Amino acid sequence: MKGISNRLLVLILTLGVFGILNTEMGIVGVIPYVAERFGVSVPDAGILVSGFALIVAIAGPTMPLLFSRMNRKTVMLLALGVFSACNLFSVVAPTFELLLAARVIPAAFHPLYVSMAMAVAQQTGDTAAERARNSAQVFVGVSAGMVVGAPVAGVLASSIDLSAAMAFFAIVTVAALMLTVAFVPSMPVEKPMSYGRQVAILKKPVVLASLLAAASINAAIFGFYSYLSDYLGSAVGMGAALVGGGLLVYGLANIVGNMAAGRALGVSSRAVMVMGPIALAVLYVALYLAGNALIAASAVLIALGVAVGVANTTDQYMVSRSAPEAPDFANGMFLTATNLGTTVGTSVCGALITAGGTQLSVLGTLPCLALGVLFTVFRLRCAHVGEGDAA
Repeated sequence: MKGISNRLLVLILTLGVFGILNTEMGIVGVIPYVAERFGVSVPDAGILVSGFALIVAIAGPTMPLLFSRMNRKTVMLLALGVFSACNLFSVVAPTFELLLAARVIPAAFHPLYVSMAMAVAQQTGDTAAERARNSAQVFVGVSAGMVVGAPVAGVLASSIDLSAAMAFFAIVTVAALMLTVAFVPSMPVEKPMSYGRQVAILKKPVVLASLLAAASINAAIFGFYSYLSDYLGSAVGMGAALVGGGLLVYGLANIVGNMAAGRALGVSSRAVMVMGPIALAVLYVALYLAGNALIAASAVLIALGVAVGVANTTDQYMVSRSAPEAPDFANGMFLTATNLGTTVGTSVCGALITAGGTQLSVLGTLPCLALGVLFTVFRLRCAHVGEGDAA
């Protein structure tokens, strides 16, 4: 397709990716409301985040391969259909157990849709520059889903109720589903990639070290982020409106960090890889020490948002640079590693909440980041230009 058709296709893909990521991370903004509505603890409610992430971790390397020979439009419709049905059910879910089921079922289709949307975007356009722009636009859906979902859901839950927040997730995925049905053309797969060729990258130490580093750093970032709304309310003392605003500012700061990382990695990738998790550790300790000093905690939160944006971009850079010969499988493994890290990190931070209160959750990031530094250093020792890795 050309012209406006290309732009419309990429816009639909961007909306679909936004809907998927919005469903995954938007729940972070309503964890306290879930706990209150269903009479469970905040750490138990956090299973909605960790459980979703665990399923994505399992499905990351498997689902795209299992469906690799199926028409891409059919796969997109399947994934969006499952997300839409489960999101609609979440609006009226009568028990926490059923809400959890409505979360983990669509999680298996998360990497399937996201990886396929990226692949389609990378092949849409007449020139390399146009295809690169299309791919970048779909990545905007990923960032927007992580940035917008939590604060919007939090505002809806606080001003209306939890069901309104769940309806927000459903509206986006249903819209993407309807647009896909109406406008996305049939896209049969012509040359599927060999499974064996992709799996072979796991024999490379630099790949394994990159994945372990990304998992550890992600455990710190999203393990704590799972409870950030509760932390801002309970430990810092923000009201509901300020919590929503804080999450939004934090997310926007992530985007600033994404852009800064792109430039910094081009100058000195090794320094950014090592110093990134160290900077995060310093900022998490600073947030803990700020306590309920609103101005100080807010300032640290903004700086932390930028540092997290840098770390997210750097993690993806580490993994993709370690296996340029098999980018699709590497990205699937990246999703697996980072979501497995989220599962572990959420559990670690949740255990600290149970032991000593919400204010301790931020300290759960430190052992994860220590591992992240160790794996990153080992990764850099393993990297060799002759193996296709330039950093």
